[in-house]
Amino acid sequence: MLKQALAQNGLIAILRGLHPQEAAAIGEVLYAAGFRVIEVPLNSPVPYESIRILRDTLPADCLIGAGTVLTAEQVEQVKAAGGQVIVMPHSDPKVLRAAKSAGLYLSPGVATPTEAFAALAEGADVLKMFPAEQMGPAVVKAWLAVLPAGTVLLPVGGITPDNMQAFIDAGVKGFGLGSGLFKPGMTPEQVAANAKAYVTAWKALR
Repeated sequence: MLKQALAQNGLIAILRGLHPQEAAAIGEVLYAAGFRVIEVPLNSPVPYESIRILRDTLPADCLIGAGTVLTAEQVEQVKAAGGQVIVMPHSDPKVLRAAKSAGLYLSPGVATPTEAFAALAEGADVLKMFPAEQMGPAVVKAWLAVLPAGTVLLPVGGITPDNMQAFIDAGVKGFGLGSGLFKPGMTPEQVAANAKAYVTAWKALR
């Protein structure tokens, strides 16, 4: 279902700093804009509550996940809150295995081909290419030439509507969007405007 959601819209919303009391309203404007994967990093305030609210608020075709997942214990807490996707800044095998054994979708962070192959061997569904600013489209193209056919690379870090084209031309099928989409303190209307700009660019470039 993760790859299906990304095929519909390859943009993942990363809501770092989200507060539970704003989760429903922010989630609803993102869903209305076309987002089908929403991630709450665990270094946000009361993240499991925000995950629970998003899961309760949004339709079933929108996957809710957690980012910055660092331990196997956190994987279990995400699942208990209703989260379906585990997103990591790294590729700790213990966390990868915990996510797979819990039946959750998995997007580990990778910064080298070695890490990418190792994460795929552990059952990663998609790969978070992080930080994208350091690597760029040329690296994407080189990786995709050697990774298994169908591997989904998702650049995360510094992605704007204006720099997506070069990554898409290199073979990228989606992106993780952080502060360019949502920052703490933004109103739902501001997030909706940002979401529309990203989705419009995504559709135009595809």
